[in-house]
Amino acid sequence: MPERTVTVASSVGLHARPAAVFVKKAKELPVPVTLAKEGGKPVSAKSMLQVMSLDVQHGDEVTVAAEGEGADVAVDELAGLLESDLDA
Repeated sequence: MPERTVTVASSVGLHARPAAVFVKKAKELPVPVTLAKEGGKPVSAKSMLQVMSLDVQHGDEVTVAAEGEGADVAVDELAGLLESDLDA
């Protein structure tokens, strides 16, 4: 299962708009994707409620993981989003 740990760049973390952008992209992907805060339990990256429940702040490290055919691409795309400022 491909996974990648990244630092969240958005100034407000994964709240409101940045979380919505992230979840929308995750829902477009054809593979199961999870997101986990360092030391925490993975949640579905396709669920706005679950992503918001992680309380991810600016500068937090999170791990994106995916399973199945195309998982590498999915992880790369979502990690790229997290590493950019989604507030801009």
